[in-house]
Amino acid sequence: MNTLLVIDDDRLNCDLLQAVFSRQGYHVLAATSGREGLDLFRKLTPRVTLLDLRMPEMDGLTVLKEIRAIDPYAPVIILGGGATEAQENQARELMVTDFLRKGLSLDVLIGTVNRVAQQPTARAFTPSLPQAIAPASTEGETILVVDDEMMVRDLLVRFLNLRGYRAQGAKDGPEALRMIEQAPPDLVLLDVIMPGMNGVDVLRALREREYQGGIIILTGSQSEELLDKAWAMGPQEVLGKPIDLERLLTAIQLVLVCREC
Repeated sequence: MNTLLVIDDDRLNCDLLQAVFSRQGYHVLAATSGREGLDLFRKLTPRVTLLDLRMPEMDGLTVLKEIRAIDPYAPVIILGGGATEAQENQARELMVTDFLRKGLSLDVLIGTVNRVAQQPTARAFTPSLPQAIAPASTEGETILVVDDEMMVRDLLVRFLNLRGYRAQGAKDGPEALRMIEQAPPDLVLLDVIMPGMNGVDVLRALREREYQGGIIILTGSQSEELLDKAWAMGPQEVLGKPIDLERLLTAIQLVLVCREC
């Protein structure tokens, strides 16, 4: 039995969709907030997710970004009542499976869900089988991990490569600048605390060279002065160590999507 996850802050809509699709043979679970929906998504790995666009606190696009950080290819259908063209385009950029305007007949919605559920699950996200996603790494965005801690650097590079990115590591600032000069990556993950040339110095050098890619700062430092200097250089995000990998993936996707926009 296929599992259908409905994420909609309107309880009446959830109950209606649960009743309709249960009669269609789906095992239906509903969440009335984005956070609750993400928790169910992680636990259930649903065959199809129906996602409301307009929700308080965490809207549909934010939920979709987080879903893509968990599973880049999960089938997600957005119900976009009152959506703007920009919102619809952003959903397309996040590889939404389909985007339906609210107010369509139930027959159209049922037909869409059935069609999506019957599609093969090719390119499904399977972290235990890296070979299943290895081909994507030849087409993914490039990321440079700059960290003097070899274990952290190597683990991040491996983690990102398994998720379809083309990641490389640099052990210090000078090596990173040489690599960026030769082949500018789409995104740099940059440790702040490094011997010799720290992350703020590297960031300053990148700004002087007019580097156009995204920059996410990684730091275990609690120094407000150092963090203020880092923020003043205009990174897209600053994440603390130890690194929350789920949050890191979300930040990477946000930076790359906004860069394309």
